[in-house]
Amino acid sequence: MSLNPQQYFSDLVTKLIDGSITKSELDKLLNFFSNNQEIENWPAHLGSKEDVQERIYEKIRLELDFDKNKETKVIPLYKKPFFKYAVAASVVLFITFTAIFNQQKPNVVVAAVPNKIEVGTDKAMLTLEDGSTVVLEKGKVYNNKNVNSTGKELLYNKSNSSSKKVVYNYLTIPRGGQFAITLSDGTKVWLNSETKLKFPVNFAEGKTRSVELVYGEAYFDVSPSTAHNGAGFTVFQQKQEIHVVGTEFNIKAYKDDSSISTTLVEGKVEMQFANVKQNLIPNQRANFDLKTNKVKIAKVDVYSEICWKDGVFSFEDKPLDEIMKVLSRWYDIQVVFENESIKKEQFNGVLIKDRNIDEILRSIKNSGIIKKYEFKNKILILK
Repeated sequence: MSLNPQQYFSDLVTKLIDGSITKSELDKLLNFFSNNQEIENWPAHLGSKEDVQERIYEKIRLELDFDKNKETKVIPLYKKPFFKYAVAASVVLFITFTAIFNQQKPNVVVAAVPNKIEVGTDKAMLTLEDGSTVVLEKGKVYNNKNVNSTGKELLYNKSNSSSKKVVYNYLTIPRGGQFAITLSDGTKVWLNSETKLKFPVNFAEGKTRSVELVYGEAYFDVSPSTAHNGAGFTVFQQKQEIHVVGTEFNIKAYKDDSSISTTLVEGKVEMQFANVKQNLIPNQRANFDLKTNKVKIAKVDVYSEICWKDGVFSFEDKPLDEIMKVLSRWYDIQVVFENESIKKEQFNGVLIKDRNIDEILRSIKNSGIIKKYEFKNKILILK
């Protein structure tokens, strides 16, 4: 399930205009625009200024005309539960778009940010079965036997070797990095910053296909068992095992996390914690507490859980300290809270990952959560 962020939000604009948008989608859309007004390179896929403004303006005009002409038969929007909310949002978005595109140079005081703080990019370290390592990075091609890299993704081809010995490689993503890998069985895995995956170069025929998420965060799109003579797929992570047939899910298990979080997007998974088994259905997240060994299941907004792999940060009522963990990994910085009282302050924001760190921080600062911040080399101090 690949979600192009520009297309996703463009679709939400369309849904707002045709009246089919839900309250949660509308909240996300308004949040996106309110937190990205200072972005320097506005996503072109959202449509031109003229096109979007005209579409929204036309909706407002039609609804105003409708109120004047009660005889018209075009009334479905009045029957929709979020009609009034959508119309109000249309006005807001119209004003917002006008402000965004007509603004020449925003009068914003920008804090000086060291040039050393770079936006995260595609990079990884591949460790081969003999212990040798290969640096993988954006724009650099790598080819070796049955594996090659485009500089963004690592691709393993199924070997024709008759050897039954299973050998393993490791793919390690550093802070400030991301990468993707297609395993020899066709399973695709997206790896977030500060993540390590252990996987076989080739899977043994007729046996369960197994990999280990050593630490970090990964999104799995598993090749179905029907394509592998019924062989299932298992992901090991510390005390947790996830057994799947063919599905898509996200696992978050960083070294400094106190729990393992698993979100199911499509299909079905069976999770095993010690002697406890738990099934998940789509749109559910399981949090396994590593201290208490207890599991909590909750319904979640899948997009917010997995959009990191498509270039978006989506924070829904996230405490500031958790947000800073995410940002510190992506921008490879250290965060210090000079004001400890703001750690649990919550922020709602949908932000584009390829923005520089200062643009992200200004969006958070504009919410009123933080008053000041400064950088000392690669240390961010929140006040």
